Amino acid sequence: MTMNRRRFSLAAGAAATLGGFGLARAQGEAPLVLGQSAPFTGPAAQLGIQFHQGAKLFLESYNAQPGRRNVVIKNLDDGYEPERCAANTQKLIDEDVFALFGYIGTPTSLAALPLAVNSKVPFIAPLTGAMSLREPFQKNVFHLRASYNDETALMVKQLTTLGLKKIAVFYQNDAYGKAGLDGVTLALEQLQLKPVALATVERNSNDVAAAVKTIAGARPDAVVQIGAYKACAAFIREARKAGYGGTFFNMSFVGTQALADELGKDAAGVMVTQVVPSPYNPANALAREFADAVRKAGNAASANFSSMEGYLAAKVLTEGLRKAPGKPTRDSLVAGLESIDRQQFGGFEVSFSAKNHVGSKFVELSMLTADGRVRT
Repeated sequence: MTMNRRRFSLAAGAAATLGGFGLARAQGEAPLVLGQSAPFTGPAAQLGIQFHQGAKLFLESYNAQPGRRNVVIKNLDDGYEPERCAANTQKLIDEDVFALFGYIGTPTSLAALPLAVNSKVPFIAPLTGAMSLREPFQKNVFHLRASYNDETALMVKQLTTLGLKKIAVFYQNDAYGKAGLDGVTLALEQLQLKPVALATVERNSNDVAAAVKTIAGARPDAVVQIGAYKACAAFIREARKAGYGGTFFNMSFVGTQALADELGKDAAGVMVTQVVPSPYNPANALAREFADAVRKAGNAASANFSSMEGYLAAKVLTEGLRKAPGKPTRDSLVAGLESIDRQQFGGFEVSFSAKNHVGSKFVELSMLTADGRVRT
């Protein structure tokens, strides 16, 4: 199913993102405050804005129900830079937030992880699939999405099933890019294959000229891209200008709608793995619920995969609160989340336990079209 894209103004989104914390309606008790460090400015800003927008959309509905203790998000901008994220995280911990929630990206989440673990503050639903955040197991860390290994395994399976075995990798030169590269390499090794070319781009940079030259020169059948939307869009445009006619595969972190918006008509045929169901498919109960919430919010919200993930993450967190024994505490939230066992959230299954804090392995493929649609 498809849906026309709805362009989302960065300035309007940032205003909505940063302006909502003080609007929570108190219901007898002080709200439970979730702390979020994410990019709200810079080349990865749409990832932070859209995820936060979706989470806030759910929480506003949740807080409107009588008798519920309000849950609000205090968010700080890290520009997708680890040092800023670490400073933000320490500030949020010092302010005694109830939990850390919805961090965006691998390098930033890795900077925050030891602070969260040492302070025993729950760290919930980071937008990253890196194994380095999942292993070793940490009692206070919960992942909603599938891993990058799950995503890259599906990419490689799809490509090699079609007979496309010459696969190059364009990746961000940091922990995120390395995590994705490791996933591609592992999947290829199982088929006695390896990447035919590798090239990098620096985080928060769109300087892709050298990478295009390296990869286009290897004439791969397909390019797996492990980066954020601006750099990946720049690579696609420049590679096509250089005469490359192969297929592009992106991981979910790229920001599907943001990538489509950046590419315009050049988006045609670009593939993206997804770790949540399509927000555009009315056959899916979660998508219908989300679409209804977006419609009611008017211009304050837009439907896309990133905002859907934020919505779902907030929904799962509050279910953990509902199941938490006794008065809400950090320990009871952990216990409540661990009691979510094969539970359906509008058709999306989430399962945690005392020994498993990765809620889903769901991955599917989507394709962008020249008119801004996303087909799944």
